[in-house]
Amino acid sequence: MPGPDRLSELLAEVADGRRVPYLGGGVAALAGGQMPASPPELCNAIEAKVRAPKRARGNMWSVAQFVESRRFRKTLEAIVQEAFADQPAPGPLHRWLARVRPPLLVDAWYDSGIIEALQTENRPGWGLVQGVSRNGESHEIWTRAYDAALTLVGEQPDPDWEMLVYKPHGVIRPGHSFLMSDSDYVEVLTEIDIQSPIPDEVQNRRSGRPFLFLGCRFDDQMLRLFARQIAKRSAPGHAAVIAGDLTRMEARFMDELGIERLDLPLDAVAEALSTPV
Repeated sequence: MPGPDRLSELLAEVADGRRVPYLGGGVAALAGGQMPASPPELCNAIEAKVRAPKRARGNMWSVAQFVESRRFRKTLEAIVQEAFADQPAPGPLHRWLARVRPPLLVDAWYDSGIIEALQTENRPGWGLVQGVSRNGESHEIWTRAYDAALTLVGEQPDPDWEMLVYKPHGVIRPGHSFLMSDSDYVEVLTEIDIQSPIPDEVQNRRSGRPFLFLGCRFDDQMLRLFARQIAKRSAPGHAAVIAGDLTRMEARFMDELGIERLDLPLDAVAEALSTPV
C-alpha cells in the first residue's frame, strides 16, 4: 500500500505544477480552531440556532434550505458568518501551497485559509474565482473573480494569473457569496454536467493534470458530484489521502475515478512538508 514516500512524490508533483491540489474541509481542520470543517459540523452549528424538522436534520444542504425558506436568506447568512467568524491562522498545508503556488488549486470548503495564506505571502500574480448563489442579485452569473487584493474583477479569472484558486461552493466571509441551500444548487446541478458553472480557465488549467485530494471525504452525494465534474477531462492518475474505512459509496467513487488511495492521516502531509521543497 502506498506510504510516505509516495506522498512525497505526489506533493513534489503539486509543487512542480504537474498535479492539481483539491482541498476538503479536513485541511481547514488541520489548521486547528473551532471552525466547522465538514458538512455535519456546519449542520450542527446551524441546527444549534434553528430547530429543523426531523426530515432535514443532519443534512446540511436541507437544513440550510429550511432556514432560508422559513427565516430568509439573511438569517442563514448570519448564522454561518458567526460559525466562521473565528477562523484560525492558515495551517501548514495552506502556507506551503501559498509558497509553491501551483497553477490551479481547488478548495471545496468555505473557509478562507488559503486566501489568508496567499495574502500573508504578499506576492501578486494570483487570483480567486468562486461560485456564487444565484438567489437574488447574482441570478445571471455562475462565478465572481477577485485579484490578489480581493478586488472584484468580473465573472471570469485572468488567464495571466500565475496561480488560480477555485472555490466552487463559495466563501463564507463578509462581502462574498456561498452556495449551501438546496435552492442554491438547483441550476448548478442542472448545468454542471455540461460544465457551464465551471470557469473556462479552471477547465484549461486542469487539462493534462491529475488531482491530489487532501482533507476530502466522499461520503456525501454533493461532494462526490462536484469532485467528479471538476476532475472531468483532466489527466488520469488521481490520488487521495484518506485514512480509515471508506463507506460503500466512497469506495465506489474512488474506483470510478481511478483514484489511488493513500491510507494515511492528513497529519502525514504536514510531516512531509517539514522537508524543504
